[in-house]
Order: sequence, then structure tokens, then C-alpha cells
Amino acid sequence: MCRLSDFLLHERLIGSCLESCYELLLGRKLSLVSSPRYTIYTYINLYDFMPRSQRNDNFIDKTFTVVADILLKVLPTTRNEKEAFVYYRDGMSAQAEGEYAEALQNYYQAMRLEVDPYDRSYIFYNIGLIHTSNGEHTKALEYYYQALDRNPALPQALNNIAVIYHYRGEQALEAGNIPDSETLFGKAAEYWKEAIRLAPLNYSEAQNWLQTTGR
Repeated sequence: MCRLSDFLLHERLIGSCLESCYELLLGRKLSLVSSPRYTIYTYINLYDFMPRSQRNDNFIDKTFTVVADILLKVLPTTRNEKEAFVYYRDGMSAQAEGEYAEALQNYYQAMRLEVDPYDRSYIFYNIGLIHTSNGEHTKALEYYYQALDRNPALPQALNNIAVIYHYRGEQALEAGNIPDSETLFGKAAEYWKEAIRLAPLNYSEAQNWLQTTGR
């Protein structure tokens, strides 16, 4: 039987580990989110906030897997919440391996169980990533927008929307459609500015583009 002192020790160790990961990924101390479920979903997605130059894929992936499993076991969540997160975690694993059909199945199961808007935002976001990888940009935008409806402070989604609009702007420019290209580039700039406001250490290429184009 787990004693309260053992649980508190686990909680302190996990908190310390999470704070260290925040330092590693963001370069500064951040307070842990108050909800245990928010901690789980936020933690497993911190990799998206990390500048590419600072990533160490093997270390990060292994650390996230181990600590996410610990969080899932010790933090007070309901059976449905834990089951939803297991589907979500398995979906991320399948997605990382390029098994998109399997990943989508897991994400749909996670959405069936998960009711919290914040947590659902990450599921919608990852489904959007899969559609982006498949070149299905219209579908991807739908899921990114649904993610932002539930969690406006999701710079990854804002960035990916901007990337799609920028890509479409380049296509319009190549086709000689200057007015449409300007409109699309304007939308890209709008979403990139908001993404950079939320994560100023990231998206250096977008920041350079905004500066060089005067947007």
C-alpha cells in the first residue's frame, strides 16, 4: 500500500524533473500548471516548443516516455482520463513511426473519452499534423482551428496554419495571381506574429521572413 509520504516524495521528484525539462526546453523556469491532467498533456507536448537547434531526439523521446508513464501512474486522474491519455500517447508513438492510420485510430479513441477542451486541443493538433504530412492542407486547417478554439495559446498550431497559408501564397504567386498571393501572405504573417508572441524564442525563419518582407 502506498503511503502518503511516498506519494509526496514521488510528487516532489516529478515536479523537479518537470521543472528541469522546462528549463531544458524553454531556457527558463516556468511554474507547473495546476491541473494534473494539464501537466500530463502539456509535458508530453513540450517537445514542440523546443528550438530545433537544441533538440536531442533520443534523449528527449526516452525521457518523455518514462516521465509521462510515471505521471500517468501517480497523479490523481479518473479511469477515463487515464485511458484517454494512453490512447493519446500510443497515437503519438504511432505517428512518430509514420503509422498514420494507427495514430488516427488512437486519437479518435482518445477524443471519444477525453472531455476537457484543453486536453482535446492537443488531440486535434496532432490529427492536423497527420493531415499536413499527407498533403491534405484543408483538412489540416480544420483541425488546427479546432485546436485553437479550445486552446488559443497553442503556438504550434498557429505556426502550422501560417506555413500552409505561406505555401498557398507561393503557389498563387507562381501562378501569377498577385492579389491572392498578397492576401495569403498577409494571413501567414498574422498567424506567425501570434505564434511568435506566444513563443518568442522559436520560429526564427518566420521572424526573418516577417522582417525582410516588412510584414
